[in-house]
Amino acid sequence: MASNQSSKYLISNSIYKPFLTDLGLEEENLGVFDGKWFANGQVIDSINPSTNEPIARVRQGSQEDYNRIVESSQNAFQYWSTIPAPKRGDIVRQIGDELRSNIQSLGKLISIEMGKILPEGVGEVQEFIDICDYAVGLSRMYEGKILPSERPGHVLMEQWNPLGIIGIITAFNFPCAVFGWNQAIALACGNVTLWKGAPTTPLTSIATTKIVERVLKRNNLPGGLSSLICGGSDIGISISKDKRIPPVSFTGSTNVGKQVALTVHERFGKTILELGGNNAIIIMDDADLTLAIPAVFFAAVGTAGQRCTTARRLIVQEGIYDEVLTGLGRAYKQIESRIGEPFEKNILYGPLHTKQAVDLYEKVIEQIKKSNGHIYYGGEVYKERKGNFVQPTIVTELKHDSPIVHQETFAPILYVLKCKTFEEAVQWNNEVNQGLSSSIFTNNPEYLFKWIGPNGSDCGIVNVNIPTSGAEIGGAFGGEKHTGGGRESGSDSWKQYMRRSTCTINYSKQLPLAQGIQFA
Repeated sequence: MASNQSSKYLISNSIYKPFLTDLGLEEENLGVFDGKWFANGQVIDSINPSTNEPIARVRQGSQEDYNRIVESSQNAFQYWSTIPAPKRGDIVRQIGDELRSNIQSLGKLISIEMGKILPEGVGEVQEFIDICDYAVGLSRMYEGKILPSERPGHVLMEQWNPLGIIGIITAFNFPCAVFGWNQAIALACGNVTLWKGAPTTPLTSIATTKIVERVLKRNNLPGGLSSLICGGSDIGISISKDKRIPPVSFTGSTNVGKQVALTVHERFGKTILELGGNNAIIIMDDADLTLAIPAVFFAAVGTAGQRCTTARRLIVQEGIYDEVLTGLGRAYKQIESRIGEPFEKNILYGPLHTKQAVDLYEKVIEQIKKSNGHIYYGGEVYKERKGNFVQPTIVTELKHDSPIVHQETFAPILYVLKCKTFEEAVQWNNEVNQGLSSSIFTNNPEYLFKWIGPNGSDCGIVNVNIPTSGAEIGGAFGGEKHTGGGRESGSDSWKQYMRRSTCTINYSKQLPLAQGIQFA
């Protein structure tokens, strides 16, 4: 679309224009797709958090637009659900291949729109590719069971069928990969997807959908297989209330996730919830610190503390507390020279996603000081920078059960706690509301197996000698308690996208009843 304000937007800048236009983006972009691109809602700017400059404009969807794409999705499902699963898997394979062809351009977009460093942006696209590969195999493998029947001439079996439209609401911090987790598995299982990405990362949503669109067009498939609507909370509420959307996959804060769950469950729909995580790493005195300290550094500082699996608490056995704290401080100091616009080379640490996140960081730092916490490292905003940059922060001298320690803050703030025993460390790990990711560093087999056992970590991700963040796609991803209980990605997460029927088939000429009941 033509515009007389092109100089205002980064898409007109020669640094950004090549890869943005390669992705099919323009200065103003339509934010709704169901086979055709359209939109009738308000226009918003997508902002680069490194500079707070606008990248491009997006016209969001209206309520009427939403109703249209739901109808398109319903029609697409009637067709798609009848296609043999291996053929559906081949379409997912092609989506993965198309992503491979665009991995650098899409990774760069994620980097400038979300704010994560370029290797993480590219890695996020790779995660989508990996789950496509996984889903291709799944399309020939997901199975029901043949069960023994107590009645002669009868077969008892399970049949799995797709649910229909999968509503997907994703967050800003993984604007591409989390959609990929859901879409690849959902499509392979015979569903269609309706996606609402985060309002602050609409260009990533549009560019990702354009990549999928190319595959659909080449195969003469309806666009309603992968519909998109950019919008705000009103669209999210519509998805949550809509009986035409059996399950809703929601990634975001615990508070909003709770409202989504209440709304969806009120209509007896299903939810796949991926919510907050107040994640802890435990370092026992027998740990290999050459592994532990770099792992904590990555888990606490990576993505500027904006992963749901970010390490927010570090529990260290008292005998090595000072050594760990000193080593961690050295690692933090080394990052000072590698802070900057994440799109650039050799940068390890980028901005927070929004100005509001910076405001929250400052408020939490003040709360820490009022609670008699000690800022061991960091605690300041980089006010000389145009973007949303804050110092990665280490906090000591707070109690394990301090209210501020139990509060998840989506920022690079790490609370370091001193424990006496393994049992105490596990208790502290488990005492917060969330239960997403956890990790212990130890070489003691007793600690290891207690940690992963019934009286160990109560989280959905229970690691040993690796960070809390950086999960592989082969395992189920998700957490317990206030994290929501949902599971996405690998293992048997595909079951969340299907309905199970128990089928009893009588091929005899008799009618015996179960449990030996006589009714004649």
